[in-house]
Amino acid sequence: MDQTAVTDQMRLGLRRFAKAVMVVSARHDGVRYAMSATACSEVSLDPPTMLVCVAQAASMHMPLAAGADFAINMLHSGQEQISRNCGGAKRGEDRFDEGDWQDDDGTPWLADGQASFICRVVNRVDHGTHSVFIGEVRAAHTAEIVDPLVYVDGRYLEPAVDGRYLETAHGPS
Repeated sequence: MDQTAVTDQMRLGLRRFAKAVMVVSARHDGVRYAMSATACSEVSLDPPTMLVCVAQAASMHMPLAAGADFAINMLHSGQEQISRNCGGAKRGEDRFDEGDWQDDDGTPWLADGQASFICRVVNRVDHGTHSVFIGEVRAAHTAEIVDPLVYVDGRYLEPAVDGRYLETAHGPS
């Protein structure tokens, strides 16, 4: 299979990978940054460590490359608009218009989200068009009720009462 075909098939395969929706947030030189992401994951519990993959062309790349602490904020099912705002519907400081954004020693985090992990950058790996930022978790916050916003095949889904997932009213992004 040629590289273009592999890339196309990988893209299709990844659309089937249901993931909780995250917003990565940071502050650098007094400016707050936020971006929607699904390329976030745990790395280790000892030490508690997470990672986020960021396109080198994204505005979030610069603050993380400069070593800014960051938060990985997992959204709950009612926060689709925050994901859309941080995914390009809004720019700059306007991305913080919705949600209960708090400050943890300079790092903005979403207090009314499903969970938030405040991280200190400890490593960076550049590969292709992206950088993987590995952050040691210095604080974690969780909501009492488990109700994550999920994204799969270009759609936001939310859990139904019986545990099944339903497409949100807004449909595909």
